Amino acid sequence: MYKRTKLKAFLGLLLILFFLKGHFCFAQRGVGLVLSGGGASGLTHIGVLKALEERGIPIDYISGTSAGALVGGLYAAGYSPKEIEEFVLSEQFQLMSTGKLNSEKRFLFNEEDLNAGLFNFNVSKDSILRKSIPLNFVNPALLDFEMARTFGVVSASNASNFDSLFVPFRCVASDIVNKKSTVFKDGNLNEAIRASMTFPFYLNPIKVNGIIYFDGGLYNNFPVNVMYSEFNPDYIIGSNCAVSASKPNEKDFIGLIQHMMETPTEYKLPCTQGIIIRTNTAVGTFQFDEVKQAIEDGYRATILVIDTIEMQISRRHSAEELRHKRDVFKQKTRPLVVSSITIDSNEKRNLSFAGKSLYSKNKVGGLSADLLQKRYFRLSSNPQIEFMYPTFGLKKDSSFNLNLFVRKSNDFKVDIGGHLCSRSVNTGYIGLTYRRLGKAASSLHAETYFGKFYGSAKMEAKIDFPSVFPISIATYFVLNRWDYFRSFATFFEDVQPSFLVQNELYFGAKLKHPISNNAKGTFEFRRFKLIDEYYQTTQFNNKDTTDETILLGNNISYEFLNNTLNRKQFASAGTLINVKIRYVRSQERTTPGSTAVFDSIVRMPHNWLNLSAEFQHYFFPKSPIHFGLHFKGMLNSQSLFANYTASLLSLPSFSVLPDMETYFLPEYRSPQHFGLGLNLVGKLSKHMELRIDAYYYQPLLILQKNNDGTIEYSQPFEGSSYIASSSLIYHSLLGPLRATVNYFPQQINPLAFQVSFGYVLFNERAVR
Repeated sequence: MYKRTKLKAFLGLLLILFFLKGHFCFAQRGVGLVLSGGGASGLTHIGVLKALEERGIPIDYISGTSAGALVGGLYAAGYSPKEIEEFVLSEQFQLMSTGKLNSEKRFLFNEEDLNAGLFNFNVSKDSILRKSIPLNFVNPALLDFEMARTFGVVSASNASNFDSLFVPFRCVASDIVNKKSTVFKDGNLNEAIRASMTFPFYLNPIKVNGIIYFDGGLYNNFPVNVMYSEFNPDYIIGSNCAVSASKPNEKDFIGLIQHMMETPTEYKLPCTQGIIIRTNTAVGTFQFDEVKQAIEDGYRATILVIDTIEMQISRRHSAEELRHKRDVFKQKTRPLVVSSITIDSNEKRNLSFAGKSLYSKNKVGGLSADLLQKRYFRLSSNPQIEFMYPTFGLKKDSSFNLNLFVRKSNDFKVDIGGHLCSRSVNTGYIGLTYRRLGKAASSLHAETYFGKFYGSAKMEAKIDFPSVFPISIATYFVLNRWDYFRSFATFFEDVQPSFLVQNELYFGAKLKHPISNNAKGTFEFRRFKLIDEYYQTTQFNNKDTTDETILLGNNISYEFLNNTLNRKQFASAGTLINVKIRYVRSQERTTPGSTAVFDSIVRMPHNWLNLSAEFQHYFFPKSPIHFGLHFKGMLNSQSLFANYTASLLSLPSFSVLPDMETYFLPEYRSPQHFGLGLNLVGKLSKHMELRIDAYYYQPLLILQKNNDGTIEYSQPFEGSSYIASSSLIYHSLLGPLRATVNYFPQQINPLAFQVSFGYVLFNERAVR
């Protein structure tokens, strides 16, 4: 009788538990957290994690897609919600999301010489007519390296098993070839998460085990089915940030791609034991600058339903328990020290250039994380490399092997650009570069400028030698032609005839070496021939013949350049330091024309030393108004030439405004001079700026012409002057569009107005 009563009581208890099972969960098998995709709106998941941990709600399993995979992966890798929040609010994360590299990660040594190109495209050697379209809007170099260092080291230290992480983790990515969703449960954690968040045209796709993957949200934006099938938890908490997604308009390219490719997802739970938190954030897919708002929205949405969650989950984790668990887990992660490198590529050719640029076999103790990072970004900035992807594998000695996938750039690059101006100084530009990457990086480059005012042709052959301390050697040939005409005319006015034509032909060789990430040094030797044709009076006609001065010689120079300016022209942030010393040895031959004062041919040698220095720095880069200082100076021991005009043409000019290169301004030519300027840049909108530049110019000596035709230098510190310019500039995707008023007080017409588009850049002068 007693046993029968006991059995009835037991059966009754089972019935009660069965009844309660539909209403309460005691979390015997744990609590699963499912995080949806959603781009920047997916950062609401951080607020969800933050609220859950504050209340001690346990998280035993995580599955995520895209941004949900990123946030969930950080949590699974042992990061607390506070640490995740600090990370996404950092400048580093903002740079990762936009593909920008700060000045510390630039490598000036690899940057190509400035030119007037406005856009470029790559073509393959296999099909010259087939243009290569970029698969990404942002540069993924910083993102991929930081993800490998953050996730890859953790997963490698835990046997590449996602069940061995701080929290067992799953994420999904889209196999677009087989048109299915793939679940990642082991391997390289950074590869899995990177594959899951590879949104089309935003990030470069990657291959995992030979399969191309894109954003997991394309086929499964809310992997609750993965959570249920992989872990079968008692209770599921879903965080859905996709509920606020709006329909794109016809101008929203990314939104159209997203809606076109994304498979409809049901944001429902497969069981009654769970809850879905709908964050309802207004943060858009790529609004990564609204991180703080996204986190607050996620936190607020979770607090609204936290009482329900607490009723249904009885188990709790204290802050001390979680802290101890994280500390124990993090102790298993090995410090990142790379002792070997494996280069992988879809090319059959030897790409050992990449490995030699990162690691020296004589390196004792391996590469530390900081040193690896420095060299990694140096390599990624090489124009010969289109894409790199790193993963880490743990070796028996607890060091790591870096497996680096390298995809070289297409063989040919075409640059097209120039400068369109309302004045008659329009210039076109075309450049063609052939590149080859193997054991070394070599290139052949040809370019031409064409226009009435300026024409040029250049050929260059260059080779970069792979090393942790790289050098570059180049040989080149340049032909320049400058055709000045005495006019400030716009296209509404007639242009007066040429009064000065300068032809330059020079060839040489240079050796370049890095000094720091933002600084380089260049040794250079040149052989040159300069031909100046000019009139010695403004009163000339078609029957007059020009004087001709030929300067034949060579020079050797060394240049130090440190450059962190944010643009190649019209900068508003950064610093420029440029110091150059040059020794010139030459022979002059001047033949007089019909307007000459003297009628005999003059031959004389000219040897001189030239020292130039330039400094430019912008203050308050994050404020709406940027304030800049600009100094430029010159010391020159050059002797006088045969006549006044020849001497004047040989003198270095004080050119601090781009437009000054398009004028002949004798008042700003002097053997020794300096100038100091103030630059004010007001940010009117994201792409629009108002720029005001004002300079004081002081020559130490100026060239004077006496009544008898002789020439001499003046007394020191005569002839000071001013320069001013005001521009309204729109920085388009191609280049600057601007309306400018320049003020040169000693000209007949001191105010010169122009409208222009493009960069005012030319090939370097042979000597001056």
